[in-house]
Amino acid sequence: MANSIYALILAGGSGERFWPLSRRNRPKQLLRLVSERTLLEETVARVDGLVPPERILILTNVEQEKAVRGLLKRFPKENIVAEPAKRDTAAAVALGAGWVAARDHAATMLALPADHVIADRVAFQETMKTAAAAAHETGALVTIGIKPTWACPGFGYIEQGDPVRLRENSRIAVHRVVRFREKPNVDLAESFLRKGNFRWNAGMFVWSVPTVLSEFNRHAPELADFISQVRAPKDLGKILGERFAKLPRISFDYAIMEKADRVLVVEASFDWDDVGSWQAVARYFKKDEHGNAANSALTALDASDNIIFNDSETTVALLGVHNLIVVRTGDAILICHRHQAERIKNLVGKLPPELQ
Repeated sequence: MANSIYALILAGGSGERFWPLSRRNRPKQLLRLVSERTLLEETVARVDGLVPPERILILTNVEQEKAVRGLLKRFPKENIVAEPAKRDTAAAVALGAGWVAARDHAATMLALPADHVIADRVAFQETMKTAAAAAHETGALVTIGIKPTWACPGFGYIEQGDPVRLRENSRIAVHRVVRFREKPNVDLAESFLRKGNFRWNAGMFVWSVPTVLSEFNRHAPELADFISQVRAPKDLGKILGERFAKLPRISFDYAIMEKADRVLVVEASFDWDDVGSWQAVARYFKKDEHGNAANSALTALDASDNIIFNDSETTVALLGVHNLIVVRTGDAILICHRHQAERIKNLVGKLPPELQ
């Protein structure tokens, strides 16, 4: 494939699910949850060898910009851009598409979240190369599908249709997308698994710049007009300040993907984890014989199925407690039942502003 590949890494978001370790200015992608590197650093490293740093745009927001720049000190400074307001993923992708189009109007572009756990970099790049070839050859929008391992009601789903054969043979499956399905209830998710042709929507996309610009023109003219301004050789900071906060607050899935006529799904050949909660992160911790998972020293007596994250060298001791999440940081401690983890984000709003 002759086209240059660019990457847009989406590194915004809020810091609610992993409080107290996460904060508004330190969301999930800026945390060291499963390794010595943050999820953002892992994401940048994952495209090393596929996309050079000068062709990567990292989008964050004004609350997190300082932390992102502090983490990526060797990354091109001008390739880290802070959104001045929260406007969901359609506006973010539009900004990224305009940034890439200004540099190479025929490029192929990857759009990647910064907060996933993917261990197999080789398989990841192989999948992305297949998706890039599919986008270049067919002129379609391409999404990456994850083969479900259980009937998860928390993910969107992609219904696969007929297989697509590319000119360049690949062992990775490519299919037409029949439709996108919103987060289902458990019964519907189980029916998706039984049918076998549904994949989790991981929010990773690949397309040629001409294709995505055409789709914005057709389905989101206000965002297309914004892209045309970003492409022009003007002051990007001024354009963002004047226009970005006025853009529609809508997801890229709703604005473009669900309306586009030509959409393909490439099945991921790599491991993938959304790590959306403390329960998910606990899978990467050492467990004792009673199911207590901890990232540091733990002493337990008559305690089981607890999750401990300790941001210090202090030993945590548990006695007679079960199914708890205990998170200790320098200025806060969280203790909650593990089945209440989804409500942590509701708790954050009740905290003093300096702890949010």
